[in-house]
Amino acid sequence: MSESATQLDQIKSGYGFEGLALQLGVAMDEDTPHPDAPVRLPLAMMNRHGLVAGATGTGKTKTLQLMAEQLSNQGVPVFIADIKGDISGLATPGESSEKLLDRTQGIGQQWTATAYPTEFLTLGGRGKGAPVRATMTSFGPTLLAKVLGLNDTQESSLGLIFHYADKRGLTLLDLKDLQAVIKHLVSDEGKADLKELGGLSSATAGVILRSLITFSDQGADVFFGEPEFDTADLMRVAPDGKGVITCLELPQVQDRPELFSTFLMWLLADLFQDLPEVGDAEKPKLVFFFDEAHLLFKDASKAFLASIEQTVKLIRSKGVGIFFVTQTPKDVPEAVLAQLGNRVQHALRAFTPDDQKALTRTVRTFPTSEYDLEELLTTLGTGEAVVTVLSERGAPTPVAWTRMLAPTSLMAPSSEATMDQLVSASPFNAKYGAAVDRESAYEMLNKRMEAAPEPAAADPEPPAPAAPPARRAEQEPGVVEQVVKSSAFKSMLRSAGTVIGREITRSLFGTARRRR
Repeated sequence: MSESATQLDQIKSGYGFEGLALQLGVAMDEDTPHPDAPVRLPLAMMNRHGLVAGATGTGKTKTLQLMAEQLSNQGVPVFIADIKGDISGLATPGESSEKLLDRTQGIGQQWTATAYPTEFLTLGGRGKGAPVRATMTSFGPTLLAKVLGLNDTQESSLGLIFHYADKRGLTLLDLKDLQAVIKHLVSDEGKADLKELGGLSSATAGVILRSLITFSDQGADVFFGEPEFDTADLMRVAPDGKGVITCLELPQVQDRPELFSTFLMWLLADLFQDLPEVGDAEKPKLVFFFDEAHLLFKDASKAFLASIEQTVKLIRSKGVGIFFVTQTPKDVPEAVLAQLGNRVQHALRAFTPDDQKALTRTVRTFPTSEYDLEELLTTLGTGEAVVTVLSERGAPTPVAWTRMLAPTSLMAPSSEATMDQLVSASPFNAKYGAAVDRESAYEMLNKRMEAAPEPAAADPEPPAPAAPPARRAEQEPGVVEQVVKSSAFKSMLRSAGTVIGREITRSLFGTARRRR
């Protein structure tokens, strides 16, 4: 038996799963596709995460589209961050052509133009789709520090500010709320509170405040506020049983990579908090595609990277699969890469010494095979990839040179008319379309200032006898007691009773949800 025949037999055996699976494509041998050797990915292993990598123009986006379609067909909801705006074609049936049919017939694919149930979201309403917003309290200090580019000291100080607001019942909904809290802390009225925080200096608070003002001036204020997006809405199934594909359209904020990549991490952290443990399941509850993944890890602190690693490790038990999409595996930290059991590697370029290093490192991430992977990865055609996944037993499958199936939806952006129609009819539009600005820290602090009594009328009762100097500090009310007795605090109780007694729980990323 020839070496190539043996290799094909190994692929047939290694990918012959009994349970539900996605068909990615068919095995190749010397430029010849073999429809009798399908390359598949077990649905039950999708929550073991994965990596889709390759140079620009090698077919990564079409692979995302293909996987999203097949997941939807299996009743699994999908979330995709659409950076360039070219995933929106999922909502429109594909267009046949002679070239397309030649390809699909050659790999034994029964191709039928199909549209998929698709929802469109945008960050803060920037673009076509229902706006996604997060409250400042929910977003938390760790993710906000990443967006603002704060150093470790400033990040710790920001955490103290959030802690102060949590303990004082000062609801942080939007940027102006956080700005108001910091302005209070650096004001004469807030000096005692600032001193009580200990680790926060007025200079560092001032730096953070200036960063927030700049951030707001750049238009970022629309990304924070209410109604806050409920990540449970990502896990919907259409009436026909297909999983709903949610596309977060990001072309309007391509120039803000730190913002959108961190927002995606907020979505994951929120899912992690809300979802129950499910253990091993027949199929995932949601598959999350994280496009342009290198932006998430760029300039990230050690603490931030550790939180990503922890989230990726733990969220699989909640039934959520994460697929990072980038150019080379070196874009992903090793601790995270080690948890990505499913790999679809498109072609790489080796034009420079750095490219060659990246190629060599990529080859080392694959199981041993009979392929010369360094040569193969530089000669793959568009729409071809080197694949290895986890079998139903959790073991790596044989490395397979694969010609990928063609998506059945439109391999181009959907028309503006189609998107407008879908967005206007979406329940998301009614739920999240209009911003809400209810009473929060900004209003509370302003009321406190307005309600502050004049010094002369501070106490209608006769003044108590002066205490001995040595005991004066003991008898002065603490900051908490002053706040509790203030009229502003009583007003806050009347207008926001849910604040008192609430528990703010913070996840690995410092994100928070109000317990009900």
